[in-house]
Amino acid sequence: MTSPSGKKPVLPVGLYGITADAFSLGRSTVEVVRAMIDGGIRIIQYREKRPDKSFAQMLEDCRAIRSLTREAGVLFIVNDYPDIARLVDADGVHVGQDDFPVEDVRRLVGPDKLIGLSTHDPAHERAARESGADYIGVGPIFSTQTKADVVDPVGFPYMDLVANTSPLPFVAIGGIKTHHLPEVLAHGAKTVAMVTEIVGSSDISETVRRIDGMIRRWYE
Repeated sequence: MTSPSGKKPVLPVGLYGITADAFSLGRSTVEVVRAMIDGGIRIIQYREKRPDKSFAQMLEDCRAIRSLTREAGVLFIVNDYPDIARLVDADGVHVGQDDFPVEDVRRLVGPDKLIGLSTHDPAHERAARESGADYIGVGPIFSTQTKADVVDPVGFPYMDLVANTSPLPFVAIGGIKTHHLPEVLAHGAKTVAMVTEIVGSSDISETVRRIDGMIRRWYE
């Protein structure tokens, strides 16, 4: 969350929400985000993988989401598109290994925005530290179908290494379901991303409330 002194926001403990239009049961992305916020989520990433969605449509979504998240005090991260993040004044950007380099994203968004980087092995983690990333995604922990170009699951060995040795905050991600949560938390995850478990729920707000509460109570 953003500190009272106005410093760069930090990655919150709890559920990390990610949008996924294709799995949202016909609900709009903005509707899904509103439900996540009603459930008490503290960080949301806009991730759009539909090839038929135009830049203008994504920008419109992000402007609406920025308004909702700002009013609720929720961190807003844009996946893949630092230009959109800058246009809507998002709190940060998340990129993958094949996207814009972190150093270039930093030039675009400035020093006060969070930059996250997806990582899949120790070499990626080292490079993330050297590049100035603020946090990393660790995964996919389990098999996942929410991305067409997903890599093979990394399991827990890499997450254990990050949890025990890396100074970077991290988000555990990839195929994580509610029944996996105790094991994921036991391996050191403080922030956990779920996609279909949230956006595909018939009651998003209640699902967010329940899962976020499970994570936060683990660390109380």
